[in-house]
Amino acid sequence: MSASGFDAAHDTLAVAYSGGLDSTVLLWVAAQWARENGGTSRLAPLHVHHGLSPHADAWLAHAQACCAQLGLVLQSERVQLEGVADSGVEEAARLARYAALGRLCRQQGARVLLTAHHLDDQAETVLLQLLRGSGLAGLSGMDRCNTAPALLGDDRLLMARPFLGVTRAQLEAVADAMSLKWIEDESNSDPRYTRNALRHQVMPALGQVFPGYQQRLARAAGHAQGAQELLREVAEQDLAHCREDEHLRMPPLRELSEQRFLNLMRHWFGLRGMRMPSAAWMQEMRHQLLQADVEAQLCVSHPDGEVHRYRERVFLAPRRMPPDEGAVATLRWDGQAQWRLPAWYGTLHFDRIGGDDARPGFDPAWLQGQSLLACGRSGGERIRLAANRPARSLKQQYQSADVPAWERPYLPLVWAGESLLFAAGIGMDCGQFAPSATAQRIALRWQPD
Repeated sequence: MSASGFDAAHDTLAVAYSGGLDSTVLLWVAAQWARENGGTSRLAPLHVHHGLSPHADAWLAHAQACCAQLGLVLQSERVQLEGVADSGVEEAARLARYAALGRLCRQQGARVLLTAHHLDDQAETVLLQLLRGSGLAGLSGMDRCNTAPALLGDDRLLMARPFLGVTRAQLEAVADAMSLKWIEDESNSDPRYTRNALRHQVMPALGQVFPGYQQRLARAAGHAQGAQELLREVAEQDLAHCREDEHLRMPPLRELSEQRFLNLMRHWFGLRGMRMPSAAWMQEMRHQLLQADVEAQLCVSHPDGEVHRYRERVFLAPRRMPPDEGAVATLRWDGQAQWRLPAWYGTLHFDRIGGDDARPGFDPAWLQGQSLLACGRSGGERIRLAANRPARSLKQQYQSADVPAWERPYLPLVWAGESLLFAAGIGMDCGQFAPSATAQRIALRWQPD
């Protein structure tokens, strides 16, 4: 625990406890460790009640009784899986379970979550990923310790697997020696679930032909982790070379080999929290990005967003529903610092600036007397950004400001009566600016989500 900075005397340690064999041994070991390192008051056993089995209530009662025997209070959450086909129950239950564990950890203030994954689980994971045709990231299996914000909903919560080098048979021997009692989930023997089919039909055959296959597959996962780390280092170098602000530049992208291009894009997607698409999708995206005309405004759709090419740059945009046609929001400004505009996925800020600030702004007293309205473009709007500049159409201003066309529907306009005060992505109209010598002014600023 010292490697993660965990303080046994003050930090809460969470344990994922289902009541099965593996998590039962984990809970007892964690309780013993806690007693030797400051007491069990900071140990939080967590249980997720799926409601999938008719025995789920009995399992919860069993878990509570076991925790009470150890002087612990079980924290639990009930989740429901509705409208899920049989083929998707396994994955849906996994996602719901981790999301609930993340919520419970935050409620308890836990920084580390222990899970009871063991060597057999690691072997099954590597074999499953291999059969799915996964890349090195999938073949790397599970880490001993990592964050999983997509699963747990928190990028600060560490998930640790202390039993990853221990076989299930060894855990069972420990449980028998300690006379521990655990539950058996009947779904673990259902061959309709892929992992169960491997566990009961494939793994025993592997064990007969290749004794110790678990350790071999774990070593293979370690080799894959090393290779994946090298790919990550290369991707970081390529990203530094190709990146400019929040987009990538096409000229250096064209210089990359096919595999380095794809490796960089996977890395970039991962940094933005986007799911990894198929190899065929990646190849098609690369083809379109490289083959489209220089002036083309290309868009490649992804389940989690869109890949755009604009003026020799590549952007990742989140998948959003455009504001409804005619959407408006009104506000009587009374000194608030910001105005949330969810239809446009952002917030309008009212920045107070003084006389020593060169930025233009509006007189606060004047602004308080206005009824503000936010809306989208309807066509024909013009804005003047400075007294020494002519008023120009929004289209011209967007082009001058280098605002991509796909972003413009998400940039609201702010009006006071018939006067356009502010265009997100462009700036404020100078028609109502207060004199620069005014002691205090209000500058409008747009912050997208």
